[in-house]
Parts: sequence; structure tokens; C-alpha cells
Amino acid sequence: MSSGQFEFTLAIGGAAGQGIATPGSILARLFTRRGLWLYAYNAYQSIIRGGHIYLTMRMSDRKIHSHGDTLDLLLCLNQDTMNRHLEHLGAGGVAIFNSDTIKPGEAADGVQLCPMPVKQLSNRSRNRVIQNTIALGVITYLLGLEFDVLEQALKQQFGRKGDAVVNENVTAARAGYDHAVENFQPLSEPLPAGAKPLALWTGNDALAMGGAAAGVKFYSAYPMSPSTGVLHWMARNGRDLGIMVRQAEDEIAVANMVVGAAHVGARAMCATSGGGFALMTEAVGSAAMMEIPAVFINVMRAGPSTGVPTKTEQGDLWQALGASQGDFERLIMAPTDALDAFTAIPEMFNLCDQAQCPGIVITDLLISEGTFSADPDEIDLYPKIDRGEIITNGEAPNGEYLRYEDTESGVSPRALPGVPGYAHVVATDEHDQYSVLISDEFTDPHKRRRMVEKRARKIANIIEQIPAPQIQGPEDADVTLIGWGSTEGVIGEAIEQLAEKGVSANQLAIRWIVPFHAEAVIDAVSRARRTIIVENNYSGQFYRYLRSETGISVDGHIRKYDGEPFMPHHIVDGVLDQVAGKTDHYIPYQEIMV
Repeated sequence: MSSGQFEFTLAIGGAAGQGIATPGSILARLFTRRGLWLYAYNAYQSIIRGGHIYLTMRMSDRKIHSHGDTLDLLLCLNQDTMNRHLEHLGAGGVAIFNSDTIKPGEAADGVQLCPMPVKQLSNRSRNRVIQNTIALGVITYLLGLEFDVLEQALKQQFGRKGDAVVNENVTAARAGYDHAVENFQPLSEPLPAGAKPLALWTGNDALAMGGAAAGVKFYSAYPMSPSTGVLHWMARNGRDLGIMVRQAEDEIAVANMVVGAAHVGARAMCATSGGGFALMTEAVGSAAMMEIPAVFINVMRAGPSTGVPTKTEQGDLWQALGASQGDFERLIMAPTDALDAFTAIPEMFNLCDQAQCPGIVITDLLISEGTFSADPDEIDLYPKIDRGEIITNGEAPNGEYLRYEDTESGVSPRALPGVPGYAHVVATDEHDQYSVLISDEFTDPHKRRRMVEKRARKIANIIEQIPAPQIQGPEDADVTLIGWGSTEGVIGEAIEQLAEKGVSANQLAIRWIVPFHAEAVIDAVSRARRTIIVENNYSGQFYRYLRSETGISVDGHIRKYDGEPFMPHHIVDGVLDQVAGKTDHYIPYQEIMV
């Protein structure tokens, strides 16, 4: 536990098939209903059974943004977990395990070992995951909670499975609770209560809910980790919300369905990961040429190819920047957490509708499959909706309609198909403002140039509607940490730890990639004493983009690319090394911390 403010981290380790998700979900709901802020990260493998799974759940009485550095309680569901992670517990820590099947290792001084004789406590039940429920009873006691709090949570979790299942789990949890009362010492600091109950969601839930709030009426996807949770949410709730949800045969079909639905006036979106997005890119270009607003979500995982499907990485930035062939405009943003992911979707749809172009939201497994608490009062379920220059009825002025009119803003009036008097051709070939195809036209070479410039003007005007990134923290800091997307929260926590070590730091967090506020970034970086870029990839993709847009070089890099996200101490150690001159920060591929 931390000193001062309440903070507690527990981990559940085992193998795929041992039911780790269920106790994790029960505990997460229990903590957030108590008003505690929570973040949970699940490190798992892409196999159905076996392998090592490690769910880390951190809670606090203040907002938190990562799974932290420390461990207070370890629930071992197999011997492998005991062997791997017991050493991570320090004085005051607790290890819970099935003493019928697991032998404890050597624990540090002050660690409390809590063996559970599962066969005895379960009355020799044949339920293979009953140890999980017994452990929930033990944890409930250790955290200073009354048993009825857990009992209500179990009834909600298993209520749909009938009274027999509910009674079995309540009985097992009670046995674990009573066993803990008789044999174990509760933690020195009981679980506090927050000001009010909090909501609980994953980043994928937030993306899907953001789509619903934005007025999405068509969602299509082909399942691909780690984006599949968006499809699951849409499939569960789409019918009630009036959203047509389609699982297509591949990502090519998905993207073309989305472009088609958007063309006829529906707000349409899809989500995939890097491999699926690779198949969608021709449709992205089609949307750009036809000036159709559609939103594509790329949830990054470790690549290339199928890569490491269940691990996180910020490796697809240049894929998004170069999606499809040719030279065209697209909007690209990278949300910073689950709440921001929710907010990002209506924001992206409004701007795509105004600019009549495709938008790409790039996030990663860390956000999409992470579990976050949220204050319900901060979730705007009814955001402003702006459909831009859209025509749904009426008559064309002067009897003539120019779908791709060369306007000063670059935005042309967009009539939905079927509106009387607004007939026009929509094709993937280049065209003039009259919709006449010019792919084989040589009589007026300026037509192509005019259309390219028209489309470019649309994006130039959008940047005025997007807030520029600003320095977070003291202006005169020793170090300025620059990150993008999901690194914002963990960098913020690292800055707090650096302050305790006598190093002042601030942060420049980048959310909007295209359009990019180059002048604002140049101004912020030029005032920094030392600049270090933090990103979850090997080649420094954002650094290369930053340099191409601004000409800026930085003083150092902290990069991580083993498939796991940053912990605060990774960044702290990297900064301290560079401040002390221990690392040659001019070597662009130097890894600071694994």
C-alpha cells in the first residue's frame, strides 16, 4: 500500500481456462460500487487453454491511470503463478493459494501466506474453478469487508444460471471467508469508501458507446483481437439502440459496407486491428475520393502480420498515416484513455461530416481491453451532433447541383442519394466538380489539380476547431516528456514519482495526429530544457512523424516494445539515467527500460 492516500494492487495469476475473468469482474464491480477508482490490465496469451495469464487490478481513492509498480495481494491459481510472482510481494503483502495443489516458495519478510485447503472448504466439489470463489471470500475478509457485500455481488454474477449455481458459489465464498477469519490477519488498512459509486467499462465499451452517442446507425466488423469487444457491445445493444450491426466475411467487406452505409447518410463505423486495417485501406481511399465521411478504428497490437495478438504496442502510426495509395486527406486521432475514447468518437464524426472525409481513430490494447472506473457525471451521453453541409430535401439552386463544387472552404454541399433534383455520379475515379470522371481526361490538366487542392482546403480549416496540445505541469520543469495516445496517464504518474526524487518534469501529450498543431508543438518544445519522447514501439514512429512535421529533434527516447505497457518506474528510471548522462540518448534505437 502507498502512504498518505489509499492505494492497493492485487493480481490474479493462472492459466487460460482457470476462470480468471470472473473473480476479476466481481472484484472490479465491488470496488467501483464502493466509490474507488480502478484500473485493471490483463496480460494473457492467445491460446484457449494453458499459458500464463496475469490480471493486475489497482484501486485508489484518487484517479489512477496505470496498473502501477507495486503489488499488495497475489492470488495464485496455479504453481506457475507462485513461482513467477511471489518475489514481487514485499512486507505487508499477502499471497493466497490452494494448499492442495500449490507449494509456496520463499517469501520476503513480512509477507503473509494464506493457504486454502480447497477440497475441504468446497466439500470436495468437482467444480474446477470453485477455488476462485473461495478465494473471493478470503479476499473480502482481508480487505475488511462484510460478507454480505460479496454475497450480493455473487448473486448478481451468477443469478442467470439459477439458484443452484448461486447457492454453490455463496456457500463456497462463505467457507473461504470463515476460514480467513479463523486463520489469517486482515490487512492493516481496511478498504475505504469513496464519495459515490463509480461506473466501470473497458476501452472497447467506451468506443462502442461513443459510437451510439454520436448517432451511429451502422456498425460492421470482422472479429479481430483486441478490437472485438466493440463488436460484442454493438451486438448486445444494437437492436435496442436502432443500430444495424453486421459481421462480415472479412475486413474488405466490412470497410466497403461502412463506406456504402455512410454514402446513403448513416453514420457508420467499424473497428479492427492492424492486420484487418491493412485490408481496409483501399476503402479508406475510396471514401476520401468520393468525399464520404466514415470512421475507422484501429486497435493496435504487436505486429507485424498476426504478430502477438494479445499484446499491446503503438506500432501502427505510420500505417494510419499512409493508409491507401495516393495523396489525400484523412483525420487521425489517438485517445488517451477510456473516457477520452468515448469522447473521441462523436468528435471525430462531427469533423468527418464537416470535412466529408474518412477519420481514423488509433488506440491500442492497453486502452481497449483495459478496465477503467469512470465518474458517470463525466460521461456526456448526448453530445452535440453536427452533420455538416448535408442536404436531405429541397430543390437544387438554379436547377443545378454540383456535388464536388470547388468552394472557397473546399467543402461541397452533400446531397444524400434519392433527394429529388440532386442527381450526381459518385465513383472512385478522379472527377471534376460536375462529377464528370477525368481519369482519362487530358484536355484540361488543371481539373485534377483543382480537385486535389479543394480536398486539401477542407483539412486546413478543420485544425481551427481542434484544441492545440498544451504543457501539463510546471513551465520551468527540468524535463519535458512527450507522448501520444495511451502513454498520457502513465507519464503523469511517472512525473509524480520524479518529483519525489527531486526531478521536476512536465508533459506534452499529443492526441490529434492529423491535422497536427505544428506551431503549438514547436513553441512548447522550444521552451523545454530537456525533451524525452516516450512511446510503445521500437523505431520511434511518433518521433519520426514529429520531426517530419516540425523539424524538431529531441534529447532522448524511452521506448518499450516487448508487448507489455509501460509501468511508471520504467519512465522514471529512463529519465534518471538520461539526466545523469548514463545513456547515449542520441542513439535512436536505444531501449531504456524493458
